Amino acid sequence: MARIAGVAPQDANPLVKLAYKFAQRRYGVVPEPFAVSAHHPKLFFAAAVAELADEKAATVLPSNVREIAVYRVAWTVGCSWCVDFGAMLQRLDGLDIERLRDIADYRTSPHYSDDERAAIAFADAMTATPTTVTDEQVSELVARFGTAGAVELAHEIGLENQRARTYSALGITDQGFSTDACRVPWATDADVSAAAAVAPVQD
Repeated sequence: MARIAGVAPQDANPLVKLAYKFAQRRYGVVPEPFAVSAHHPKLFFAAAVAELADEKAATVLPSNVREIAVYRVAWTVGCSWCVDFGAMLQRLDGLDIERLRDIADYRTSPHYSDDERAAIAFADAMTATPTTVTDEQVSELVARFGTAGAVELAHEIGLENQRARTYSALGITDQGFSTDACRVPWATDADVSAAAAVAPVQD
């Protein structure tokens, strides 16, 4: 349960209700960060517009490189919601999500390419406090992905740090996106139990 309860649809303003319907059509359920941020409608829409714009703009990098760097940040910060949602996005992109089990051993795991290892190492360096990025590291990224690709990677890693740290601070936890058994943010314990009883069994 999040530290701040999400805004239920019946308590939301008309524009937020419309955004909820859009999110539910797209993801099957309203993401809990949406519901919590709906307490501040101006920031809610600012974040929603920024996310949609980022999705349209961040197309230079191969999706496997971009998504694994973002996932590494979520895993490092410890945002279970971001890990859950990120695994779903990779699955929907047709990426190998089995490799996520080896994320701690990415340097030696055969399930990661050299490009993915470089992106993960950059995510680690950017997420460290203070950051530990070097000139040589950025030069290598430019050689691998081009200047625009390196800028995109830095932006995506920075954005995920914002998401992961915000959601973690607000106590927003995994919602079941990676298992197709999502709970809704305002569900009662009885609702959660009922949903679990009818959730599809995962292999």
